[in-house]
Order: sequence, then structure tokens, then C-alpha cells
Amino acid sequence: MSVGLGISAPLTPTSDTSMGTSTFSLADYVVFILLLVFSLAIGLYHAFRGWGRHTVGELLMADRKMDCFPVALSLLATFQSAVAILGVPSEIYRFGTQYWFLGCCYFLGLLIPAHIFIPVFYRLHLTSAYEYLELRFNKTVRVCGTMTFIFQMVIYMGVVLYAPSLALNAVTGFDLWLSVLTLGIVCTIYTSLGGLKAVIWTDVFQTLVMFFGQLAVIIVGSAKVGGLGHVWAVASQHGRISGIELDPDPFVRHTFWTLAFGGVFMMLSLYGVNQAQVQRYLSSRTEKAAVLSCYAVFPCQQVALCMGCLIGLVMFVYYQEHPMSIQQAQAAPDQFVLYFVMDLLKGLPGLPGLFVACLFSGSLSTISSAFNSLATVTMEDLIRPWFPEFAEARPIMLSRGLAFGYGLLCLGMVYISSQMGPVLQAAISIFGMIGGPLLGLFCLGMFFPCANPPGAVVGLLAGLVMAFWIGIGSIVISMGSHISLPPTNGSSFSLPSNLTVATVTTLMPSTTLSKPTGLRRLYSLSYLWYSAHNSTTVIVVGLIVSLLTGGMRGRSLNPATIYPVWPKLRALLPLSCQKRLHCGSYSQNHLIDGELFSKKLRNGVLGDSRDKEAMALDGTAPQGNNPTCVLHETSL
Repeated sequence: MSVGLGISAPLTPTSDTSMGTSTFSLADYVVFILLLVFSLAIGLYHAFRGWGRHTVGELLMADRKMDCFPVALSLLATFQSAVAILGVPSEIYRFGTQYWFLGCCYFLGLLIPAHIFIPVFYRLHLTSAYEYLELRFNKTVRVCGTMTFIFQMVIYMGVVLYAPSLALNAVTGFDLWLSVLTLGIVCTIYTSLGGLKAVIWTDVFQTLVMFFGQLAVIIVGSAKVGGLGHVWAVASQHGRISGIELDPDPFVRHTFWTLAFGGVFMMLSLYGVNQAQVQRYLSSRTEKAAVLSCYAVFPCQQVALCMGCLIGLVMFVYYQEHPMSIQQAQAAPDQFVLYFVMDLLKGLPGLPGLFVACLFSGSLSTISSAFNSLATVTMEDLIRPWFPEFAEARPIMLSRGLAFGYGLLCLGMVYISSQMGPVLQAAISIFGMIGGPLLGLFCLGMFFPCANPPGAVVGLLAGLVMAFWIGIGSIVISMGSHISLPPTNGSSFSLPSNLTVATVTTLMPSTTLSKPTGLRRLYSLSYLWYSAHNSTTVIVVGLIVSLLTGGMRGRSLNPATIYPVWPKLRALLPLSCQKRLHCGSYSQNHLIDGELFSKKLRNGVLGDSRDKEAMALDGTAPQGNNPTCVLHETSL
């Protein structure tokens, strides 16, 4: 089977809360309010601790003194959005455990950033990931990358707050706009006042809330249906325990290759080059701590994925024994988990509130990361380089004002999302469409020394055009397809939407009636290959344009911005082959200059962008970790 992006009629807020909805008890409200109070308290603690002595570096980068444990949990919290908490169990409930194989991509998706992207970014002592693009190419490429990222996050952050609020309203009758405003205001306050340190430590707290909320559902649910052994047996009998599907067709929505390898590129777009994640790496105390935090995310992600899968299996077995009501059977997929939780935990005061707190912890962690990263890139990429006097006058007030402004913009985006109708899912899909081209842009600069600024700009535009062509085409095709409602016990559900890992599958159901041909075939490309396809487009087009425009001849290249692919590959060869392929000898002056440059990078001496530009023009910086392998324009 092959699918495109699914579109259905939008959900609407529930006005009649008596029809199949559950109401919160006092204990549930207390648990939910405690989440907000503790999150706000953590943020305000870091805001008022040392008030008047804060620096821009502390607000934007937590003074680069964070340890690996809080950074790792913050990385996980940013990834584990509220839509993921709703989407993964729904996916497992409807289609079985095939989605679990996505966990296979986590290893490479985190190993590559740990050993390639993090060392390059950290040694350049960056604040914004897009500062790299100026050091490698020029200011134009940097601004293009920054504006692309801002567009991506602004579109997404309103939706990520509105979608779970809307689902919660439809299932429980929980007031839609009260929850949106409360969460938005709380998040805006602690993010703008406390900066990155407050965001990271509130993420730690919210990650624990997400963990305990999901664990409570698994424990109570498995106990009510006879234990996890019974859950596994029943799920196996009904074909919900999936085997390894080795079909290499990229147009099949989920196969082992699609999940395990196509997912790697989406993980790289999130954990390799996304400012929200890169900013956490760069806030680490040392490069080793940054790498360890990336490693620590791997088991945490596996636990989070397994918990989502277990909730989906428990939900399937529960509804085999307790048939759904008509209202539940006709609900949108993102509401299944909430209906299940309200059914399961009714009569247990406090536990429904714990799961709702878990759900909104995902929203809080995601949008607070968005606020902080947007404020950082706006300050560092759009204000400081172009208006240095303005940026240096009152930098702390400006940084807080930017975070607060993006918070208000998020609330505005929530209102726009409520008016979008079918465009709601398109907005979510845009988030995934843009991640691939940005990944391709960074890979073009990092792995291909011959790539030049014109190639980077044209490659990025080509990748974005390709992303929107396939993505929007898929949406248009799906809008004309037949929309079916899921049956009571989920025996033949329609295919869910093609969303990114960041939004993790389903908001609306859709299906196709026949196998597409021609362009329709291209539009049915599995969403897990989007990042790979779009990033490859950027690289191929960027290299072609670079070669046609003379490569890097006549331009300066800072070797510290290049990852030494060839030396790394050469080191894997036998010693005799290495000697034949030796990169050549260099003068003693180059060796000394290269070593000095590496020491400056390690010690953080080159923190000022003007120092970095001077070294880039100097041409004496080493390539990667090897001070003896210096790139020259003649070798390009």
C-alpha cells in the first residue's frame, strides 16, 4: 500500500460535554495545576537567582555550564511532543508494532551527530547553528538558513499547542482556550525570564511527568486486562505483533528499511542541525559532556518508544474486551488514547489529571524550546550581525523581549490554527518538509569542500521547492481521496497521515482507493524518506551549481568547518595503502599555526565571530582534529 498526506475535516471544540466525555475531579485539577506551578517555579527560580547579574550567554546558552544528564533529558523532552504521546499508541493500536522498528534508526541518528556535527559545532564555539553557515559560506547563506528555520518553527509551535488542547476538549470537555492561554502564558513567562537554563531544568521535570503519566496507564491498563503476558498473547492472535517487513519499496508507508534507514535522515534533521537541539549541545560544560548527552538520549528514546507501543497494545486488548461506544468509534485517531485513558482511569482520582499533565508536559517542553531557539537565532543571526550597536546596548532586555514576543506569536498562531480547517495538517507537515533541506545544506557545507555560496543558496531553494512540491501535492491528492471512519474495534482502519517523527504520525485518517501512477506515485513517497529525498536534492543541486560557478577558487575556506571524511576513511585502510594515499607534506609553519588554531578552538578563545572570520581568511586552521591536514585553495 502507498499513502500520501492525509486530510480530513478538522476537529471542532466540544460544546456538549455530556456525550461520552469524562469530567475532571478535584484531584485531577490539583495534579494538573501542580504541573503548571512547578514548571513556573523552576523557571522563576533561575530567573531571579542572580537577578541583575545575568548575561546574554547565560540566557541564551546557560553559560555553557550544563551537565550531560539535564541536557539529555531536555533533548528527549523536545523530541517527545504531545502529538507523539497521542500518536504512537494510536499507530500501534491500528496497525501493529511495525512502527517499533523506528527505534533501529535511533542509534545511527544519534551516533552521527555525536561524532560529526557536535565536534564541528562545539569547536567553532557557536551560539546559533546557522552561524556555521556564515563561517563556511557567507552571510547570505546564514540568513537564508535562519529564515527557513524561523518559518519552520513559527508554523509548528501554534499547532503543537492547539492540537492536543483540541483533542482534550473533544474528549473531556476541558475548556479549550483556557488550557491554551494558561499553558502559553506560563511557558512564555519562564522561558523569557529564565532563559535556556530554566527551559532545560523544566524539561527535566516535564520529562519525569511524561514518564510517570505513561507508566500509570500501562500499569493500570495491563492489570485490568490480565497482565502484559495476556496483552502480548491477544495482540499476537489478532496480528498486531508485526514481523520484519523487508520490502525495499520507498512508497510503502512502513517497512523495516523505511523505518530503520529512512528514519535516520529525519533523526539527523532533528538531532544534527535543528537549533533547538544544537543549542543544548552547545550549552554543555565540555565537548565530552555534549557527546555523552547525545549518547544518553538513545536509551531514553528507546524507553519512550516502548512505552508508547505498550500503551497501544494495552489499548487494543482493552477494546477487544470492552467495545467502544459509537462516539469513540467515530473519533479522530488522535483522540483514541484520550478516550482510552478516561475510560481506564475513571474512578481513580488524580490519575486522569496525571496523564493530562503528561500530555501538556510534552507541549510545554516543545514550545519552550521553540521560544528559546527562535530568540537565539533572531538575536545572533538577524540582529547582532546587522545592528551591532543596537544588540550591544541592552542585550539582556532584547533577548527576553524576543522570547516574550515569540510567546505572544505562538498564541496568535494557535488562533490561526483554529481557523485553518484542513490546512491544519498541512501546517504540521511543513515542519517535516523543511527539516530535510536544512539537513542537506549543512551536509553540503560540511562534507564537500568544493561547495560554494551560490551552490548552497540554489541547492537550498531547490530542496525547499522539491519538499513543498511533493508535500503539498500529497495533500491535494489526499484531499480528493475517499475518507473512511474507523470501525469499532479497529480491524480495518484507514491509513494515517504522513507526518514527521517530530509530530509522530497521525492527526487525521485517510486512505487511497487504488495504486497511484505517474506523479501520483511520487506524491505517495513514505514520509520517512522525505528528509533523505529533500536533503539529497540540496546536495546534488548544490554541487552541480558549485562546479558550474568555479567551486571555491578565489574564495577563502575555513578548514575547521569541514569534516575530514577522506582522512577518516583513509585511516581504515591498511598502512601500506595509507602511505600511498598520504595527503602530502606541509611546512613547519603550517603545523604550528594549525596546532595553535586547534588549541584556541578547544579553549574557547575564538568566541567572537570576528576572530573566526579572521582565521577563516588566514587559511591556517586545521581540518577537523588533524592539524597537519590543511586545505589550500589550490587543492580545491
